[in-house]
Amino acid sequence: MRALTVHPGRQNSLEPRQLPDPSPADGELLVRGLTVGVCGTDREITGGTYGWAPPGRDRLVLGHESLGRVEQAPPGSGFSAGDLVAGVVRRPDPVPCGACARGEFDMCRNGRYTERGIKEIDGYGAQLWCVEPGYAVRLQPHLEDVGVLMEPASVVAKAWEQVERVGGRSWFEPRRVLVTGAGPIGLLAALLGTQQGLEVHVLDRVSSGPKPSLVRDLGATYHTDDVERVIDKVCPDVIIEATGASALVFASLTGTASYGVVCLTGVSPAGRRITVDAGSINREIVLQNDAVVGSVNANLTHFRQAAAALAKADRRWLERLITRRVPLEHAARAFETQPDDVKVVIDLQD
Repeated sequence: MRALTVHPGRQNSLEPRQLPDPSPADGELLVRGLTVGVCGTDREITGGTYGWAPPGRDRLVLGHESLGRVEQAPPGSGFSAGDLVAGVVRRPDPVPCGACARGEFDMCRNGRYTERGIKEIDGYGAQLWCVEPGYAVRLQPHLEDVGVLMEPASVVAKAWEQVERVGGRSWFEPRRVLVTGAGPIGLLAALLGTQQGLEVHVLDRVSSGPKPSLVRDLGATYHTDDVERVIDKVCPDVIIEATGASALVFASLTGTASYGVVCLTGVSPAGRRITVDAGSINREIVLQNDAVVGSVNANLTHFRQAAAALAKADRRWLERLITRRVPLEHAARAFETQPDDVKVVIDLQD
């Protein structure tokens, strides 16, 4: 089989390689990989700044945004040959911590978790891969062209769950949400917001290309103004911050209506400094009972929530999120950013 491999910690090491076909262990599914998505984490790994190879190896099979079709399924697994599936990314630490022991490995406390295609386990960027049935989620057959969106949708499903849990500490009936950033995470956050019947607003820098129409076709409102101006106009009850841009992060902290919830999903680069009025931020959060929560990764529950959300969405809208498809042999092109990119994916089969 062919697989997309990288040497973590080394720049320009991305290379499709011929590898032996995998043999499923007892109880595992054998899956034919169809598509793998590319995100910022993958770019960090290929840039040599992130990622860990499996113990005793130099190279890692890349890919954590997966989609495949079951080739072989053992009896009693709950799956059958032909099922469309995505694989869960994270695995609990072997100790385990209290969260991992309860299936909440996305909340691991001691950092000893592993992750497919990122940390110490080969990923899903291969023409064949194996997965335990307990870490696979079935998708509806009509999602074959868009099911690779499952992993980012699971991250968004968790973010919304966190908002609801934090808001649930008192009476909470949000009406307006502002999503900062119209990348895949931001657009999927907007999708799930509209599915909840919320008034959704999305802020991004670009005024052309596919993003404005993708937002409007959800029935949401697209903004390109200064963030403070948009916040004043919208007065959101919830902000989903999906950029990691420092200025947007700090504007969000005091940007909600009273008893607002800000969920940070973007990771800010270190070393950039901005000047903020820390006292004003503290005063507003405390006096308005606001809350700020960070959210990353997803567990099996969130993948199932994502599968349900994608099944309910307009498939034609989901198809428009995938703006480029690159064949495996030319995978490096998927990491070359183009102006109108939203989600770029790699087709694994010839």
